[in-house]
Amino acid sequence: MTQPEFEAFLARAIPEYAENNVRAGYWSVSESLEKSREVYDRNLPQGIETENHFLYTVHEGGDAVGMVWMRVDLKSPTKSGFIFELYVDEKFRGRGYGKQAMLLIEEKARELGLKSMGLHVFAVNAVARNLYESVGYEVSSLNMIKKL
Repeated sequence: MTQPEFEAFLARAIPEYAENNVRAGYWSVSESLEKSREVYDRNLPQGIETENHFLYTVHEGGDAVGMVWMRVDLKSPTKSGFIFELYVDEKFRGRGYGKQAMLLIEEKARELGLKSMGLHVFAVNAVARNLYESVGYEVSSLNMIKKL
């Protein structure tokens, strides 16, 4: 991922993550953008140069169709990774780019010697959940909430 692509990623991802957390009932609208910025700043303190974080732009021909952000933990005995984001631009969705990106993430994870990959998906995102399940991801824990 280039620096301009990283800046475009943040411009899209920060408000989107804020909105998802509001929809899930975790954050209020008034605090959501600030909290979202804090999460991104904490996880990517050196931007695209942040150690153990991999940010990729997914290309098809000359078009940027999406992006991937994953973190690896090579020091733990289980040598695991975590996918923070898989994004496919709306105009390219439904063409298999998400599934192909997931398989390439697995290939990179194996190359790095990882034993497992994790991810988080908001419950309202049925399309993403179906994609992840189709490539073998299983629910390992489940958060529940009741709005009062």
